[in-house]
Amino acid sequence: MKTWPVQDAKARFSEFLQASLNGQPQIVTYRGVEAAVLLRVEEWRRLQQQARPDLKTLLLQDSTDVLVVPPRGKKRRRPVAPAT
Repeated sequence: MKTWPVQDAKARFSEFLQASLNGQPQIVTYRGVEAAVLLRVEEWRRLQQQARPDLKTLLLQDSTDVLVVPPRGKKRRRPVAPAT
């Protein structure tokens, strides 16, 4: 992965884009801090799918630790005020 300051990424955007299309994600820095990554759409979609599997995938998995249901609270509802 190559790191580009935002000024260089703007000035040489065609080169910046072509490098990411060749399968090499590119990092953009803003004031010396990593701020963004440019990568191929296919890679981004794969990462999105991996991060959030669909409901069918979750239900078909054997593992029980995937769906963690938090315990219900012990708070009670407030009483209903009488109609006036």
